[in-house]
Amino acid sequence: QRSKFDSDELFRRLSRESEVRYTGYRERAMEERRMRFVNDCRKGYAEISMVASGTNLQLYFNANHNPYAQEQECDFERERGKVHLRSGFIMNGVCVRFRGWVDLDRLDGAACLEFDEQRAQQEDAQLQEQIQSYNQRMAESRRIYHTPQTPPEDHHHRGGPGLP
Repeated sequence: QRSKFDSDELFRRLSRESEVRYTGYRERAMEERRMRFVNDCRKGYAEISMVASGTNLQLYFNANHNPYAQEQECDFERERGKVHLRSGFIMNGVCVRFRGWVDLDRLDGAACLEFDEQRAQQEDAQLQEQIQSYNQRMAESRRIYHTPQTPPEDHHHRGGPGLP
């Protein structure tokens, strides 16, 4: 995962801090959009676009929605007039973390994606457990359903199948 994050052009662009915008309720008046953005954040999610790449993200930063959530993933207290957001997710098979802020008046800000080493290790460990479990089930199936057969090379020595 790390090598894909470091070498993929999209990840390289998204890993540099760049402009972001809240994309929810675009057809509504700005005041209503501000209110809805704050409410959505308090509920644990937000629709954000990384402007330069045109990448739209549905972020979750609430333990009810995101089992990997950590404290203060949506922080209104850190800086007056802004909300700081962090959200981990898997993008194109790579564990990443969105880190940034949005101005509560303009509904824009700055953010980047970071490689999430800890979550990548958790995902890799789960994958290894699944592979090991699969291999154990396959070995058990072979043991249970194995019927002794004459090896193919024995047919040649006896003159072929069915011949003495």
